[in-house]
Amino acid sequence: MHVVVVGGSDAGISAALRARELDPLAEVTVVVADAYPNYSICGIPYYVSGDVPDWRDLAHRTREQLENAGISLLLDTVATRIDVDGRRLQVLDGSGAERWLDHDALVVGTGAVPVRPPVDGLDELGTADGVHLLHTMGDALALTGALDGAPVRSALIVGAGYVGVEMAEGLTARGIRVTQVEALPEVLPTVDPELGALVRAELTRNGVDVRTATTVTRVERATGADARLRVTATGPQGGTAWEVDLVLVVVGVRPDTDLLAGAGAATGPRGAVLVGPDMSTGLPQVWAAGDCVATHHRLLGTTYLPLGTTAHKQGRVAGENAVGGRARFAGVVGTQVVKVFDLVAARTGLREHEAVAAGFRPATSASTPDDHKRYYPGATPVHIRVTGDVATGRLLGAQLVGALATQTAKRVDTVATALFHEMDVAALADLDLAYTPPLGSPWDAVQVAAQEWVAEHGRGAGQEPAARGTVTR
Repeated sequence: MHVVVVGGSDAGISAALRARELDPLAEVTVVVADAYPNYSICGIPYYVSGDVPDWRDLAHRTREQLENAGISLLLDTVATRIDVDGRRLQVLDGSGAERWLDHDALVVGTGAVPVRPPVDGLDELGTADGVHLLHTMGDALALTGALDGAPVRSALIVGAGYVGVEMAEGLTARGIRVTQVEALPEVLPTVDPELGALVRAELTRNGVDVRTATTVTRVERATGADARLRVTATGPQGGTAWEVDLVLVVVGVRPDTDLLAGAGAATGPRGAVLVGPDMSTGLPQVWAAGDCVATHHRLLGTTYLPLGTTAHKQGRVAGENAVGGRARFAGVVGTQVVKVFDLVAARTGLREHEAVAAGFRPATSASTPDDHKRYYPGATPVHIRVTGDVATGRLLGAQLVGALATQTAKRVDTVATALFHEMDVAALADLDLAYTPPLGSPWDAVQVAAQEWVAEHGRGAGQEPAARGTVTR
């Protein structure tokens, strides 16, 4: 049996490894568009910052390890067309030669491509001019090459989502003066503005000049000798401009679906390819996984949510089924976390406006319990917003922001587990969680936050809110 996998990142490599694991006799070929199979794209900001000194350390597995696992790699090779009826894949290699790969099963993990915002002049400028996008290892090496070459004293980042705020930290760590421009009213717009404001304050505290509700309108070469680029924007105070040495554009991604859509696969939210729970595309013997496909969200239904954790899981399902398995993707609840200097921001499940759109009757409560017992030195508040359904008491989501030492990521995982199993908000307080004074309290911070929600909104099913005195710290 010959399984061909398109894509050398999380979904593709997970699919290839799973196929070989279950069928050691299967021939597995992975078509990789660049020369960097199985690299951690999520780790790029930490290579740029210098926290990861060698870019090769970002490899989940080396090329040798993948080949020793029985996987054949076709590097610098682009898949151009799927012949569904003929069970063939057309590819173009680095020399420009075309050929067809026959296969018994095909898994497509083409991922996503960066969004290029409608900014005048952006399409005319590239890395040689100091304008960078950041999505691949090639992008990362081009950026670090620019930083290690001519002196870069100042940089402007377009976008303040997850990658944007990580890169603000990374460039600041290199001694670069950073301006961050976000079109929306607050940074990190995947959390509520009250929590985004805490992230913005952390950026500002570390020297980043943050401009929200501001839209970049033009990027051009600077005329003076002090900087290479001039960036123009409009904001609350009207027009403004900066002259900087480097511009980094990180405003999100869109699914790369040309290969699958060209073969007749159906698309859904944001143009992502629709797949079944088994990651089948509707095309015979063709599966797909990762950032190119729509995702089953356990509270929202079908949506688009490109995340590395999701890609790994979906790829594993696709690889198993490509060799005759019956695996199913269980879905996600949208758990995400990001480190910004000495702060951690996390979310899982739904925010209030998302819950309304999904047909719930949501309410949100805010609390700031300490991360551990106050009598032990270093106790720090964690800002937590819990969202639940007032009609049923069902837990719908949570958002957390805390200092780096507050185990915010661990705590959002607790909520994510509860969401995955459709627990009520009140049931969070019943969980048997670990406790020792340096690390927590008899009631963990997320349990205190859940008790606050119940005190304000009740347990659902028409019950009255609990008395405020029942919240025990």
